[in-house]
Amino acid sequence: MELLRSNLSRVRIPEPTNRIYKQECCITFDTPKSEGGLFVDMNTFLAFGKDCVEWNFQKTGNPVYLHIKQTKKAVPEDRPSKKPTLLAIGMEGGFDNNEPEYEETYSIVILPIYATFPFPSVELPEKVRLAADAILLAEGAERKEQVASWTADKKKISEYALTLQQIDNGVVVPPSGWKCAKCDKTENLWLNLTDGMILCGRKNWDGSGGNNHAIEHFNETGYPLAVKLGTITADLEGADVFSYPEDESVLDPLLPQHLAYFGIDFSSLQKTEMTTAERELDQNTNFDWNRIQESGEQVEPLFGPGYTGLINLGNSCYLAATMQVMFSTHSFCSRYYTNQSLKTTFDSAPADPTVDLNMQLTKLAYGLLSGKYSVPKEVVILICFPPPPSLLLLLLVAFSFQKQEGIPPRMFKAVIAASHPEFSTMRQQDALEFFLHFIDQVERTSGGKPEMDPSRSFKFGIEERLECPSGKVAYNRRHDYILSLNVPVHKATNKEEIEDFERMKAEKKAEGTEVFADEILRPRVRLMDCLDSFSAPEEVHDFYSTALKAKTTAIKIAGLTSFPDYMVFHMRKFVMEEGWVPKKLDVYIDVPDIIDISNMRSKGHQPGEELLPEAATESEAEPNKVLADEDIVCQLVSMGFNYLHCQKAAINTSNAGVEEAMNWLLSHMDDPDIDAPISQEVQSDEVLVDPSKVDTLVSFGFEEEIARKALKASGGDIEKATDWIFSSNASGPSDMDATSSTTAGVDDTLPDGGGRYRLTGLVSHIGTSTQCGHYVAHIYKDGRWLIYNDEKVGLSKNPPKDMGYLYFFERLDLSFSNISSAGNSVSRRSCALNEENVYMV
Repeated sequence: MELLRSNLSRVRIPEPTNRIYKQECCITFDTPKSEGGLFVDMNTFLAFGKDCVEWNFQKTGNPVYLHIKQTKKAVPEDRPSKKPTLLAIGMEGGFDNNEPEYEETYSIVILPIYATFPFPSVELPEKVRLAADAILLAEGAERKEQVASWTADKKKISEYALTLQQIDNGVVVPPSGWKCAKCDKTENLWLNLTDGMILCGRKNWDGSGGNNHAIEHFNETGYPLAVKLGTITADLEGADVFSYPEDESVLDPLLPQHLAYFGIDFSSLQKTEMTTAERELDQNTNFDWNRIQESGEQVEPLFGPGYTGLINLGNSCYLAATMQVMFSTHSFCSRYYTNQSLKTTFDSAPADPTVDLNMQLTKLAYGLLSGKYSVPKEVVILICFPPPPSLLLLLLVAFSFQKQEGIPPRMFKAVIAASHPEFSTMRQQDALEFFLHFIDQVERTSGGKPEMDPSRSFKFGIEERLECPSGKVAYNRRHDYILSLNVPVHKATNKEEIEDFERMKAEKKAEGTEVFADEILRPRVRLMDCLDSFSAPEEVHDFYSTALKAKTTAIKIAGLTSFPDYMVFHMRKFVMEEGWVPKKLDVYIDVPDIIDISNMRSKGHQPGEELLPEAATESEAEPNKVLADEDIVCQLVSMGFNYLHCQKAAINTSNAGVEEAMNWLLSHMDDPDIDAPISQEVQSDEVLVDPSKVDTLVSFGFEEEIARKALKASGGDIEKATDWIFSSNASGPSDMDATSSTTAGVDDTLPDGGGRYRLTGLVSHIGTSTQCGHYVAHIYKDGRWLIYNDEKVGLSKNPPKDMGYLYFFERLDLSFSNISSAGNSVSRRSCALNEENVYMV
């Protein structure tokens, strides 16, 4: 007791705002039901299992803990079975599922000697009693986060929606073929509901995503609402509407009218929701569900290391399926499990390890790979049937089977979703978007150290060769983590059978009968045909050729500059039909176990090819010089601005409008050359750009060419030039109209090897949209296919390889003894290649 009193300064009485963890260890998945119970630090209110509590004491010096232990109550053998009144299991009035009941006990423990005091007890100091009572009465942080996720799911009606004024400018939005009005982005596009402008979304920290044109448009115009193209369905709440002034996703109750203003007929979308094709798809859903989940098969449950399931937290199957595949790869296993211990990670983690991604990934790896939480649990269900009048005996039937409880990835989900508003909710999400977000977060936490970044094993380079009618070429290069593939249904290998099926379907329709689910035939498309469509020549319209000094049609051919350790293929099965009707392609993909994509490697700049000019010379550019629009200038002058300044404002905004010119003018009033005559501003690059400023930007790590462009665009201001580089995606030639031509070749900064790959995993989707349905993972492990369906893990008898949404391939020449360029290794394994077989030595 004296020891406890001497440490009262280490005991805190929690405030209502404190987060109190008392349901799960923050380092492992131990709970009060675990053998050692759970120890709650009475200073930080973090919980630790028996194996980890001493690590916390060594790190913090906090000695006083509230120990919570749940012990299973003994069940008397003669406990009577209640007569069921409801056809259900485990519910009040239903059949008894014999779930055990637990008794919870508490004590105060002092480390390191584990001195123990029973609680409650009047002999304990008052501060300890008050602190323990407050901890036990408080709602756990785990529960709070779950409630917050559900609350966050409820969007508010935007105050701008009811009073939105739309501009009649003749804009009619087509159902497909969208492109940003200010760049060549074709993904992450937003339709401004005021003027109908289609612009790209925000730029991610690494240059991916959009180019910020949608948010910049709001800053310039003040038009408040935009809807994300591709999310518009018959479900109004499913559409992603963003309010820039309110800085959050909102509801627009007038969305049908606002979309109809630009030719998007919401009423017809409602009427055509259940088309014949969709009705057939609904019939197929049950078949898909059974096939992907292998519901009709006797799936043998598996237990032990690597066979741990993930409990569904409520529409979290997209996370579970993706993470199971990620932790089946050698790069993630070695980074977060083989080569990194829980204690080392905890020692280097911040004061609150629950918010540290590195800690929570290590915890998740330990939970999935150690086997500690994958143990069989015998489940017995007793069902008592009432006897018929002729019998005097009750009929008692017992069902017994084994299952595992799985682990709940609550803390990991909270950390990984903290920077993404959609993943913070309890709605179903797209597994592809989650994969890319997860990879992005892992790369960020690596601190730029390749040996600490397992996401590099998925990273590869893409090179696009563009040839204009002049015969000259340009090369654009970028990095990516997934290869998104169109599905060329017209190349189906069973065309004749499909034609016969269509005739049969038409006959049944004429007879007024429906096609049964077991009669439906789907097109089968080879994966290699999907890959060929990626590399096939493609026309690029409105390409500005610096050789022809005009917009023209160029031919684009794409290839890969490197072959990553793991290649992920995304099948584009969701398309938009006429009338804005979303449709899931009803198609099978024939995927072989071994593929060879060596022919997809790009060749780079070839001898004899002439590159497009870098930029037009001053004399050539002079005829295209922009002249100030006098209407804009006069309106600005009438507001009291200087005439010369107004001319410059109109020229520098390309005569976009009065508001744009005024915004430019207000931000450049203090420019030192604002009063210089326009005729004197046409100077050479050497005069316009200060070499010392170029050197300064180069010292920051930017390329000299990009530094010069940035300084020219920002009037020589280094700070503005830096902002320009990050805001305009200048670090890579992603703009199709860019005249810069770079010589392509093998990308030495990325993992690379041969082009032969083996299929090691797939994530399948059941449902009509990525925003609903269910995700399941199938993984090739230890020479056999396994199914991971939330907390259930078993041996797969018939993996649905032709129904995947994401396919994961491992490069055959990958050396497991040197999984990354920095020697992050799994030293116990090596790989030998013999024809099409991989042998583990």
